[in-house]
Amino acid sequence: MSLKQHTAKQHITKQHTVIDSPYGPLTLVAADGVLCGLYMVGQRHRPPEETFGDRDEGPFGETEEQLKAYFAGELKEFTLQLTLNGTPFQRDVWAQLQRIPYGETRSYGELADALGNPGASRAVGLANGKNPIGIIVPCHRVVGASGDLTGYGGGLDRKKRLLDFESGAALF
Repeated sequence: MSLKQHTAKQHITKQHTVIDSPYGPLTLVAADGVLCGLYMVGQRHRPPEETFGDRDEGPFGETEEQLKAYFAGELKEFTLQLTLNGTPFQRDVWAQLQRIPYGETRSYGELADALGNPGASRAVGLANGKNPIGIIVPCHRVVGASGDLTGYGGGLDRKKRLLDFESGAALF
């Protein structure tokens, strides 16, 4: 996945669309045609709707195709261009999330270790919770040190369903 960064001085055009999924409606948001958000209904840290721009399906064809293939069990790794807006630490955490293979999990502590900051597991958890592109940037693959499901902006039920799906324990 390639990343694109915006500076505060640029004028950014945003569009959004809503698609169906096994988890209910997903709102996709693009900035200048590049995916910058994927939000579930009731998701914690979901920005206000008025920040999503005009409704326009134009920029989302490839995203929809890859999500459809993922939910069909045919796609294990997304290859979309993304714009991830956050602090440098958050972007580092989100980059680590993208390195967790399909069907596997990592603990917050393992991610902190991978970032070279073993004491930062709590900060990793906070950054993980603010991931703006759920599913595609797989924050659902992060678990507690004991392997327990902990925290997920989309709700623990969705996290469990995603992990079960990726492990082959459940189909949609």
